[in-house]
Amino acid sequence: MARQKIKPAYISANGSLTTVLSQAAFLENDIQTLVHQHPDILPLHEIDPAFAGAVSICCELSTPAGRIDNLLLTPAGLPVVVECKLWRNPQARREVVGQVLEYARELSRFTSADLQREASKKGVTSLFEHVRQHHPDIDEVSFHDTLTRSLARGRFLLLIVGDGITANVEAIFEQLSSNGSLHFSFGLVELPIFTLPDGARLAVPRVVARTGVEIRKVVDLPNGMVLEDGADSDDDDIDDQGVISARRASRAAGQEERTRFWTEFLEKLTLDDPEQPRPKAGSRGSLTFTLPVPGYNSWLTAWRMPSSGEVGVFLSFRAGSVGQRVAQSLVDSSGDRILAELGGTASIGDKDGTPVFRDRRFFGDLTNPEVGSAARAWLAERVNRFVNVLRPAVRSAAADLEEE
Repeated sequence: MARQKIKPAYISANGSLTTVLSQAAFLENDIQTLVHQHPDILPLHEIDPAFAGAVSICCELSTPAGRIDNLLLTPAGLPVVVECKLWRNPQARREVVGQVLEYARELSRFTSADLQREASKKGVTSLFEHVRQHHPDIDEVSFHDTLTRSLARGRFLLLIVGDGITANVEAIFEQLSSNGSLHFSFGLVELPIFTLPDGARLAVPRVVARTGVEIRKVVDLPNGMVLEDGADSDDDDIDDQGVISARRASRAAGQEERTRFWTEFLEKLTLDDPEQPRPKAGSRGSLTFTLPVPGYNSWLTAWRMPSSGEVGVFLSFRAGSVGQRVAQSLVDSSGDRILAELGGTASIGDKDGTPVFRDRRFFGDLTNPEVGSAARAWLAERVNRFVNVLRPAVRSAAADLEEE
């Protein structure tokens, strides 16, 4: 059922003046600034009490998926991610939910040091000290421990804040929350701004929808392929007799298998380039190797897909970033030469309408020890070759673009 739009009425103290208020013309940056300057305006306690009292850290925090409109931290060290949108923007209605999920996915790859580094770029020299200014009694050790765990587990509150939530956006949200495989806390907050007779403005926040969901971590692969893997859950999946549920046991087994695959892969991996950072083994379906593009906007993704028995590697980037321009530039200027240097079965695929270098191979049952070992050996050789060829090429192309 569509929700009715109701305008508030202003009644003067003596009752002589009654005015139906009109909604103020606002930009997304205005909402962002309002949230940053007055985070208490957000009804966080109504959405998830664990996030009450959050302190605004900064606006436009950089991640590989883009810039987070507003980042807040609770006194306990729990992150709040806010995406501000004007719902008259059709693109916002189509993309906002997917965008905030991308922010969460990338933020879950951050360490507390990564978060501090990006916050420092916005003038916040110490996350703890910044929060302590508003909550003097917080404990430093507990704050940092919780922040570290929250980032690793993806324990965030994701908020979409708009001037007026439309019915179709609610339907999108309900579809996501009914998926059953999501975990982060979510909230839709309507924040229309009205102009008072004296020129002041009145903000009327309202929770439109909320849910605790567990987000599937998804990696976009070339040519429309999608790789999904399970996420850690803080849910208590233990029944009345204290027996771990079959669902949690299955999830834990899957996470253990993925971690084991990547641990053994990294043991096989030898990188010729001493400057190439090595990722840590995790329970996701992929690993990423950062490349030298400003803003961490380009990386190699090594992936596995047990359902099809394939593994592979491809050049990736944040959409709309210099990393995407670098990928296009390399194909346009040196595509054939780079393919020859990559060798093997390397080819050019498509990601977000941009050509990317990739390689993939079918092996079969990756849980089979011999098959898995062969797959890891092949993938290790390909990742090393991709690093050797693409790392200097990406660095050079990024420098050329910067000069231009």
